[in-house]
Amino acid sequence: MTTPAVPGPVEQNPLAAIFLMCSAMLMLPVMDVAAKYLSSDLPTLEITFGRFVFQLLICLAVALATGRIRRLRSKRPVVNYLRGLLLASASLCFFTAVKYMSVATAISIFFVEPMILTILAALLLKEQVGPRRIAAVLVGLLGAVIILRPNLAEIGLVSLLPVCTATLFSFYLLINRLYPISDDLLTIQFSAGLAGALLLGGALIFGFLTGIEGLEFVLPDLPQTGLLALIGLISFAGHGLVVSAFQRGSASLLAPLQYVEIIGGTLLGYLVFSDFPDRLTWVGIALIIGSGLYITHRERKQKAAVQAESIPEV
Repeated sequence: MTTPAVPGPVEQNPLAAIFLMCSAMLMLPVMDVAAKYLSSDLPTLEITFGRFVFQLLICLAVALATGRIRRLRSKRPVVNYLRGLLLASASLCFFTAVKYMSVATAISIFFVEPMILTILAALLLKEQVGPRRIAAVLVGLLGAVIILRPNLAEIGLVSLLPVCTATLFSFYLLINRLYPISDDLLTIQFSAGLAGALLLGGALIFGFLTGIEGLEFVLPDLPQTGLLALIGLISFAGHGLVVSAFQRGSASLLAPLQYVEIIGGTLLGYLVFSDFPDRLTWVGIALIIGSGLYITHRERKQKAAVQAESIPEV
């Protein structure tokens, strides 16, 4: 996860920002653990569909309760729905990944996202990337290779799905750079829920008609439906906490806290599934975290330099 596009200024409060960010990072792995638990009985496509359907329903409920139903109409519907399609595809890749590997491992590999975003920004947006950031990208990718090493041997190419998740999320962030968010948080969440539900629902209908394994619909029982609703609620609340945190604190303060998600994923994965990364995996995690922090640091310095040059002399 990288700095989100934040709709609207809020009074700065660093302590509140840290609390909100850490809360989100400890909450989000609960969603991944629930998805992994459900994947033993339900197709991951259906689980991902459930996430976006319940996110959509929660948005509608909040809009009705607060009298904001008319504000759900987006100012840039095509862009917002494209964001939703990318998030839905990324979620499907990630939920499929955690079915076959530990939550902590999948989350750790996902954090190659800053490296992928740096590469895509250089290729597609022609952003200048110096040798230091190139070196950081290579170190981060080396960390991913170290983590992937045993998983590729054991479960094959499916272990690359967290990398696909990171790539899709990087494209999502590129769109945010090209088209800054002009809607409020509820509208953004609603658009993502609607786009994801339509895309994944269409895939489920196609699977039902064709009988393709993995695309079928399995009627969930009451506890499973409750977990699907919990996943949708955490998705809604987690994103809201992250946006609220970045409204109240600087990116330089909050960016390092995103790696708390690895701690939360490791702890929950161990408690629920008895999964715990080995020593070499921790080495790869350290390389990814170090590279991500350095890339964030260099980007912050570059933005500061650009801003300083744009200030006219008096």
